[in-house]
Amino acid sequence: MEIYTDGACSGNPGPGGWGAILLYGPHEKEISGFEAMTTNQRMELTAAIKALESLKRPCRVKLYSDSAYLINAFTQGWIENWRRNGWLNAQKKPVSNADLWRRLADLAEIHEIQWIKVKGHSDNKYNNRCDALARAAIEAGR
Repeated sequence: MEIYTDGACSGNPGPGGWGAILLYGPHEKEISGFEAMTTNQRMELTAAIKALESLKRPCRVKLYSDSAYLINAFTQGWIENWRRNGWLNAQKKPVSNADLWRRLADLAEIHEIQWIKVKGHSDNKYNNRCDALARAAIEAGR
């Protein structure tokens, strides 16, 4: 299973959208959504959450995102540190977006996920399509 995700915001904070594409063999599924007042970071996390929540059973997943914030949290051990420290960051302050990080951490225990960083606004057609889905969700939600 491959999943591509992206989030966008018009203003930060402001109206936001997220998009995801799920790929399994010849099958493709696009999902997207809107929030009236949010941040770009929250939309990046929400895209991954909604995509993983749409899986009907535990899967091996390659999840692609242009968000270093999302990818680094898992590949650089931030999640484990935050959990161990009671969801406090290195400055002993509450982790931003902890509600979404907790949900992602739970989903990461259900699925075997390889977190892969892609370059944003480049030549990756699925990343570009996710960006278009997120932006269309903003326009539709306004």
